[in-house]
Amino acid sequence: MTLEENKKFMSNFIEEVINKKNLDAADDLAAADFIEHLPFPGQEPGREGLKFAINAMLTGFPDMNWTVQEQIAEGETVVTRFTWTGTHDGAFMGIPPTNKKVEVWGVVIDVVRDGLFAESRIIMDTVGLLQQVGVMG
Repeated sequence: MTLEENKKFMSNFIEEVINKKNLDAADDLAAADFIEHLPFPGQEPGREGLKFAINAMLTGFPDMNWTVQEQIAEGETVVTRFTWTGTHDGAFMGIPPTNKKVEVWGVVIDVVRDGLFAESRIIMDTVGLLQQVGVMG
C-alpha cells in the first residue's frame, strides 16, 4: 500500500470501528496477531485484545468520537495526532459514571502490514482525562 493508502486505511479504521462503534469491522481490518505495544489495563494480545480496549473506552464514553488532526506516514507506519470527545456515562477503569464531558488529545503510532492494522502504540493524555472526570486534581 502507498503512504496515502496507509493514512486513509487508519482514518477509515478510526471512523468505522471507533466513531461508528462497529467493533465487528475490526475482524476485517486488524490482524489476528495484532500487537499493542502499550496495552490498556487488562488488554490481552491479538485482535480480540484490541476490541476489548476499544470496547472499554466505548463503555465509559458511549458517545466517544475521534477527530484526526494530523497524519504522517513513512513505510508501513502511520502517526496520527488526534483528539477525542465524549461523556463519561459508563464505568471506566473502575470509575463510576460522572456524566462529565471530556476532550482528550493523543498520538498513536500504527503499523499497516499486508493491508491490515498490525501494531499500535497509543500515547494519550490520561492525566488530563482523569482530571476532567474529577478523580485527579
